[in-house]
Amino acid sequence: MTGSKHLITTEAGKRILLDCGMYQGKGMETDASNRDLGFDPKELDYVILSHAHIDHSGLIPYIYRMGFRGEIISTPATRDLCAIMLMDTAYIQAQDVRWYNKKMDRLHQPKVDPLYDGNHVERAMKLFVTVDYDHRFRVCDDVYVTFTNSGHMLGSAVVSLDIREHDEWKRIAYTGDLGRQHSHILCAPQLFPQCDYLICESTYGNRLHEDTMVSEEELLGIVEDTCVHRKGKLLIPSFSVGRTQEIVYVLNKLYNEGHLPAIKVYVDSPLSVNATHIFRMYTDALNEEVQDCMRFDDDPFGFNTLRYITDINESKALNHSEEPCIVISASGMLEAGRIKHHVANHISDPNCTILIVGYCTPTSLGARIQDPSLKWVSIFGFDHKIKAQVTKIEGFSGHGDYREMIDYISRSQNVEGIRRTFIVHGESKAQEAYKDHLYEAGFRGIEIPKRGQTIIL
Repeated sequence: MTGSKHLITTEAGKRILLDCGMYQGKGMETDASNRDLGFDPKELDYVILSHAHIDHSGLIPYIYRMGFRGEIISTPATRDLCAIMLMDTAYIQAQDVRWYNKKMDRLHQPKVDPLYDGNHVERAMKLFVTVDYDHRFRVCDDVYVTFTNSGHMLGSAVVSLDIREHDEWKRIAYTGDLGRQHSHILCAPQLFPQCDYLICESTYGNRLHEDTMVSEEELLGIVEDTCVHRKGKLLIPSFSVGRTQEIVYVLNKLYNEGHLPAIKVYVDSPLSVNATHIFRMYTDALNEEVQDCMRFDDDPFGFNTLRYITDINESKALNHSEEPCIVISASGMLEAGRIKHHVANHISDPNCTILIVGYCTPTSLGARIQDPSLKWVSIFGFDHKIKAQVTKIEGFSGHGDYREMIDYISRSQNVEGIRRTFIVHGESKAQEAYKDHLYEAGFRGIEIPKRGQTIIL
């Protein structure tokens, strides 16, 4: 998955990095790409974060390790989420490197070190400076930043930069990732200031979503079919931050309405537990539906049949339990984490359902098992026959589709006033399709930059 990093160098020589994302893949496959930054961290003055997802923030401790000592500017929620997400990523790296080095040792090949460890995370977190939404913040002489809620995740923002050169202001907007107009828990994306140059994501540049309310009905139908009629387990691979809280909120809503069957629900992820604590700290930043819910339910992320699990032995015990239940666990693409073990143990059970609720990169396990022609799959080096039902609900996606993104940008901007538009952060097919959709919507000067390309504005 794309590790977003966009370096801006001002005429005065200030070097500002928009996001510092990690390439994510299978184990060590993306290690070389992550180490090859394309710039010297010691020469950076600032990092400005759009949000906390690892493909946008995951290399912050690495650039600290490599000499960066500037400021990291973000919203308060992004900082708080980074504190737990980066530490979790350090732990995952340690596991991946330990496994990889054992393999290299047997082959008498050189070993590698993790990109960073927990100490680097703790030190990097001290560099954060937080700025609230809609506050024009002076970064340095002739550079100002404004964060606008992008509706993608808690704390996420469109980054608007005002840079003065020769008494002329250049306005750059970087979307980060854009959310949806209607979310179960998040506020809709807010309009952002007019820009001259737009840098926009394209994750769903070639897709359209189903209706959000349909996703609630679909989820309830899948729960009833799997856990009540077939007496099986419903496994939901889900990103720990954002997606998990949204699913839990919907299940909480179904529970309050008396629609959720009397089955146990487990959130099996230490990171999800910690992230949910942060969501509870920022409930005033969530949408009106959540605010209304909290008038009679003071915890929208908890109900009597829900249990959060952190202990590894309790997680393992779920694999041996025969009771029908729902297990929500990371990672969302099935490439790591506890959910991968749950799937390995249940993918050959015809009574089980594996429910995909978000985007999966084409090479990920989460994407591959959705192929109806695939009969066998390798997990942890062992082949498993696919007998479980594999299904998908698009309505829980945190990414706006191409129609939602174009509608949002068009409402925020005088499109004719945008001089150039740069499409980033997406698979090549999505980028090309999104470029066509933007042209149809009246955008001009659209480019798809290559990695390492320098562009003069």
